[in-house]
Amino acid sequence: DPIIKITGQVKKDGAYYFGPYPNVYAAEETVHFIQKVFPLRRCHGYQGRPCLYYHLGQCLGCCFKEVPEEEYAVQAKRIKSFLNGNTAQVKKQLTARMERAAGQLEFERAAEIRDQLHYIEVTVEKQKIISNDKTPRDLFNFYLDKGWLSIQVFFIRQARLMKREKRLFPVV
Repeated sequence: DPIIKITGQVKKDGAYYFGPYPNVYAAEETVHFIQKVFPLRRCHGYQGRPCLYYHLGQCLGCCFKEVPEEEYAVQAKRIKSFLNGNTAQVKKQLTARMERAAGQLEFERAAEIRDQLHYIEVTVEKQKIISNDKTPRDLFNFYLDKGWLSIQVFFIRQARLMKREKRLFPVV
C-alpha cells in the first residue's frame, strides 16, 4: 500500500521523490494537507477493522479491506500533479473555503486555511536551477572574520541545491 512521507534520502526503489524543499515545516504541513485531501494509507496496514483515519476520510481502508490498485493509482496521479505545481484548483477551493469561513465569522478556521495556502505556496514553489548540466557537485567555501571561521558546503544534484551544511569554528 503506497504511503506519503518525508525523507532525506533518495533511493532507487521505484518510489516517486519530490523536492528538495527548503522549508521542512512547510513540507510537513503540506504532507498533512495532502493526507486529508488525497487519502492514501495513514494507518499501519491490515488490522481487521477500519482505523480512525478511515472514518475521517483520510485513509482508503487498507486496514480492513483490499484496496484496488486503480484507486491508489488515481490518488498517486493527483498527488504527483499537485507536487509538480498544479495547485491552482486546490488553492481556488481553499480560498473559497477561507472566504466562506471569514464570512461566517469563523476567523480561526479562516486563519488555518490561510496558513495551509501559505504552506502549499512555500512547498511547491520551484527552486531556481543553479546550472545547466546535471553534473553532481559539492561546493565548498569559507569566510574568516573577527576570530571566527565559517565553512559552507553545498550539495548540488540534478542542477538543484539538495542540501547545505554549515559550520562555525573559533580561530585562535
